[in-house]
Amino acid sequence: MFSKYKKKILLSAVFGAVIFLVFSIYADFDNLLDAFSKFNWLWFPVLLLLAFCNYIFRFLKWQYYIKILDIKLPIKKSFLIFLSAFVMSVTPGKMGEILKSYLLKEENGTPVSKSAPIVVSERLTDFVSIVILCIVGAFVFDYGQLVLLIIGIVFIVLIFMLSVRNFSLKVISYLERINIISKHIHKIHTAYDSIYQMLKIKPLLVATIISVFAWFFECLGFYVVLNVFSTSTNVEVSLLIATFIYGFSTLIGALAMLPGGLGATEASLTGLLVLLNIPKSISVASTIIIRVATLWFAVVVGIVAVYIYQRISHRDLKSLEFSQSDI
Repeated sequence: MFSKYKKKILLSAVFGAVIFLVFSIYADFDNLLDAFSKFNWLWFPVLLLLAFCNYIFRFLKWQYYIKILDIKLPIKKSFLIFLSAFVMSVTPGKMGEILKSYLLKEENGTPVSKSAPIVVSERLTDFVSIVILCIVGAFVFDYGQLVLLIIGIVFIVLIFMLSVRNFSLKVISYLERINIISKHIHKIHTAYDSIYQMLKIKPLLVATIISVFAWFFECLGFYVVLNVFSTSTNVEVSLLIATFIYGFSTLIGALAMLPGGLGATEASLTGLLVLLNIPKSISVASTIIIRVATLWFAVVVGIVAVYIYQRISHRDLKSLEFSQSDI
């Protein structure tokens, strides 16, 4: 299971390098190098720390979910399993993070159909929390209000539909009539039971609040980048606007379903900064710095976590495979 993603991760890394090259050409390579030289790199560890705070809060949400589903797992291994999935951050929609479910199956026999909905619930609450972070800034910046409202409404409606048990069970009953699906209907019921537990009012509110704090740390990191560059740009960007730009760009990248949002997120970040009359070189430099400190740092953290997990669990994830019966 893990090995089949290895090539995809490498391809995403190459694609990311190409994206950075294209943006470097757009900004003019010499001007971009000059912009990088103006950045105080002593702040870079702060950006990594803020990104790691994002990971810690998201881990708290993961722990909250596995507690709701009554999945028993030592916190040390839970943390390593959670971080290991970051190696899949450059998969479309981050759905490669289902690696967590396969590792849970290895650890304690939890069916993938029971734990995989955690990834879905994580993404749903991530989307809602980022919309919450962005919405005020959208009206101040006077950009993207309609897009955010549509995204927010769509996901709220989706959450509402999934949380209405009678409606969802009727949909599942219709699916039972389809031969291909009917063979796996018990797994669908198991998955829905998990989603239903996580989308009740209290868990939904708790997870969304945790997500708001988690993603705010990365927004704060982006603000730090812009603030460090402020002396070079003569343009002051408030925390509110920085939060909107980073959050909105993250949403666009996620909705594009590209690996790690590559290309779409960078274009949105750079484009919105240019709209603020920030020079192209500074805009591109800010984009590259924050993406390295968030997306690519997450991949590195995932690689390290995989290595440590393999050492303490004595498992080789390269050969990790499951049949449909394991799900």
